[in-house]
Amino acid sequence: MGGKALIYLDHAATSFPKPREVLSEVTRCMRFYGGNPGRGAHALSLAAAEKVYACRKAAAELVGSPHPERLVFTLNATAAINTVIKGILRTGDHVLLSDMEHNAVYRPIAKLAREGRITYTVFPTMLLEEGRSPARITARLARLVRPNTRMLICAHASNICSASLPLEALGEFCRKRGILFVVDAAQSLGHLPVDMEGMKIDALCAPGHKGLLGPQGSGFLVLGEGIEADTLTEGGSGYHSLESEMPEEMPERFEAGTLPTPAIAGLLAGIGEVKRMGIAAIHAHECRLIAHLAERLAYLPQVTLYARQYQGSVLSFGIEGRSAEEVGLALNRMGFCVRAGFHCSALGHRTLGTDAQGTVRASVGYCTTESQIDSFADAVERLCRHE
Repeated sequence: MGGKALIYLDHAATSFPKPREVLSEVTRCMRFYGGNPGRGAHALSLAAAEKVYACRKAAAELVGSPHPERLVFTLNATAAINTVIKGILRTGDHVLLSDMEHNAVYRPIAKLAREGRITYTVFPTMLLEEGRSPARITARLARLVRPNTRMLICAHASNICSASLPLEALGEFCRKRGILFVVDAAQSLGHLPVDMEGMKIDALCAPGHKGLLGPQGSGFLVLGEGIEADTLTEGGSGYHSLESEMPEEMPERFEAGTLPTPAIAGLLAGIGEVKRMGIAAIHAHECRLIAHLAERLAYLPQVTLYARQYQGSVLSFGIEGRSAEEVGLALNRMGFCVRAGFHCSALGHRTLGTDAQGTVRASVGYCTTESQIDSFADAVERLCRHE
């Protein structure tokens, strides 16, 4: 950018820059304890295994799970979601999913439906309706439940706007009816509190590289007690190596092959930073920034704000007469990193009514400043004036 510093407003895709503590721990791992965890009794393998367990324990505590052994490391949230969907659902099952789902949920569900294995129903989150409440959402849900409804899966928070779902109410709804409750926490973990036991979540899928500030290539799945799933990947686990099947014990059952120890080490450092700053403080900071941005943009008659009423870390907008991609490219030339177009969420865009034109998405993080937001708003104003 010709020496001009970029202003990064794409934290919903991945957090950047990573905290110094994360960078340092990844380097330490590769320099000093980067053995293959669980694949030997030598010092470097044992040191790596200790770091992996420490991260497993920290992540389980963060999401309110008392069983760290039931936390499985994955490449990202998408891998965790696919493991749950394809490892639990059986022919004849019916699934409920929300109208704000990311394609990481929608596409594997739709594929199983096309193959004739399952059926699904999209339930309304009522994002644009007045009087939206947990009671109204669950009342509508109740009319969609079938005798063969096996699973309800939903995103805790949207990746297009700052709307979130009432997990406590949905968890209670599912538990009373014997429906498995699966949560995609890709956009909420590190921004909003998550408590698997308190929210009655049976399976939680999360990335490590977004709100938890870890490296890309880190994520995890947490299965509640008694929740079982088939494996999607088989191979070496460092455990029961003479048998032809994967072990039944977790987490080894779902961790075939070498784990990304440097990414896991960085994730542990990222979780430490989130805990140090405090999730409530991070959320309040992000809400303040997005509210300030929305206030600035609302004064521009050419700008349309989508779902502005929700508080969080994401704001989507459009500029009259210009495509989202055109605006995104123009902002990039001006030194701003945003997401433009369709944000891997066919259902979400249909719900917001943006499936024809897409949106420009600005998403903030722990390190975003108010001066950066003001600079961004100034840039959007210049675009509206066609400067």
